Amino acid sequence: MISFSCSLTSPSPSTSISKFISDHPHLSILEKHCTTMKDLQKIHAHLLKTGLAKHPLAVSPVLAFCATSPGADINYAYLVFTQIHSPNLFSWNTIIRGFSQSSTPHHAISLFIDMLIFSSVQPHRLTYPSVFKAYAQLGLAHYGAQLHGRVIKLGLQFDPFIRNTIIYMYANCGFLSEMWKAFYERMDFDIVAWNSMIMGLAKCGEVDESRKLFDEMPLRNTVSWNSMISGYVRNGRLREALDLFGQMQEERIKPSEFTMVSLLNASARLGALKQGEWIHDYIRKNNFELNVIVTASIIDMYCKCGSIGKAFQVFEMAPLKGLSSWNTMILGLAMNGCENEAIQLFSRLECSNLRPDDVTFVGVLTACNYSGLVDKAKEYFSLMSKTYKIKPSIKHYSCMVDTLGRAGLLEEAEELIRDMPVNPDAIIWSSLLSACRKHGNVELAKRAAKHIVDLDGNDSCGYVLLSNIYAASDQFEEAMEQRLSMKEKQIEKEPGCSLIEVNGEIHEFVAGGRLHPQAQEVYSLLNELGMMF
Repeated sequence: MISFSCSLTSPSPSTSISKFISDHPHLSILEKHCTTMKDLQKIHAHLLKTGLAKHPLAVSPVLAFCATSPGADINYAYLVFTQIHSPNLFSWNTIIRGFSQSSTPHHAISLFIDMLIFSSVQPHRLTYPSVFKAYAQLGLAHYGAQLHGRVIKLGLQFDPFIRNTIIYMYANCGFLSEMWKAFYERMDFDIVAWNSMIMGLAKCGEVDESRKLFDEMPLRNTVSWNSMISGYVRNGRLREALDLFGQMQEERIKPSEFTMVSLLNASARLGALKQGEWIHDYIRKNNFELNVIVTASIIDMYCKCGSIGKAFQVFEMAPLKGLSSWNTMILGLAMNGCENEAIQLFSRLECSNLRPDDVTFVGVLTACNYSGLVDKAKEYFSLMSKTYKIKPSIKHYSCMVDTLGRAGLLEEAEELIRDMPVNPDAIIWSSLLSACRKHGNVELAKRAAKHIVDLDGNDSCGYVLLSNIYAASDQFEEAMEQRLSMKEKQIEKEPGCSLIEVNGEIHEFVAGGRLHPQAQEVYSLLNELGMMF
């Protein structure tokens, strides 16, 4: 239901907003029954035909729906806004808020500046939070700090809505000192400010500080728990995320779908299938809404835990399949040895009412890569740019280079890297270097390794792979030189690690590591097995 701000101007002192709406059936329909942009456009067409669209009380709910509702179309909202002769405060606030929540938040800032310069209506305390959110979305806290200065001059810095979005902006952009300063300006407890701090600290890697603040909170809500759990997941502290959820259960705090998504991500990254299945079962038993984000997270968890059959079952039974679910399933099939099924699913997507995006093509190119379908990969790479007008990113080029490299087309892979419109990174050169090792091309391997070292001198990958290539071609002196060069530069190879789940408990093993509580028994068993062969 669309509500109206008290800032709207009544047509006459005696006419209330509610009476005005009840006198016009189409406005009542808009308020009570409009759920899609298609519905909205029909109502708007009627308002334009009757001339009622010129009335501020009639156009305001139209603008509110297409700017800020779940089915919003911000571009349509902007067209509506531009047709308003003298936008009132409600109209300005609505369009700025709509853009701050969109994929183009910079337009919110541009509109705010237009409001300051060209409008007779000046910003209100409810205008500023949307602008700070736009700066946060864009990562432009250094410009947002100037707006913070304006707010201080106006004496609005202690307004809770404004203060909380200022803290959120600094937190989201990693401006920790400014964030702490804004937080400590007022010592009275504000749970929104505390939650923003917890989120911001965790996002900047200060997860222990975040937990300290979390433990100090006199009162926590679901957002507090979600922020801390997602903070642990973001920083790879996956066991602690699951432990905190256990504590949340003990305190009988009802989790939200955001909690479930974080826990599913933790289970996926740990490869903890039993834990992931329990969370999925918890979602079912507690009737969580299976929106596109939750559905995609369940599919992703099963894919990354190797249970591709269950992932596909969830995908097929999903009541609402967003593009993220299709993308996750395509990539999951490709990564689990079901490359042909991934390609078939891509064809199904093309026949649906959804349009593939850049992530979709990473999935289908990965399928081509793992199945050695070079020509098919080239076909999809061309389709992406020519038919769907998607500009290939470094990830798409990496898939193509890996595909060509696996097939032994090393010179073609190198040529593709050199002709790329984007600067190649160490990952793409490492992919070519790995292919050189597989196919024994020492000269090309030298060139690729040099690029890796130039891009990141501390990356052990180039040295190790080149050393192995030299050794495989009986150039042992050159192989030793690479190892000695690593030693001189104090570059250490990162040890490999693996995770396994036993009886619902996650065990991590590091190559050469002896920190596991049962390390002695493990090594003893390995020695016994070694003697058997």
